[in-house]
Amino acid sequence: MEKTPQIAPVIVFTGTYWQAQMVKSLLENAEIESYLLGETKGTFNLGWSLPGEQGSVRVMVAGEDLELARSVVEEYEKNLKTEE
Repeated sequence: MEKTPQIAPVIVFTGTYWQAQMVKSLLENAEIESYLLGETKGTFNLGWSLPGEQGSVRVMVAGEDLELARSVVEEYEKNLKTEE
């Protein structure tokens, strides 16, 4: 029996609109399809766009891409910490 891919969307990152756009771009560079969830709230309601707060922008990927997407996000977050 052939194994079916897990295409159900999962959250791989949550942050501000600008952070989510950066992560989405990095995922695209790694040839991982993604989309933003809550993009409108994060753009127009900047007070709501703090990570973990209601209205934060979420980056979604297919379940089958989760492992690779997590490694991209971890690298992004590691680079943020070294810049501080």
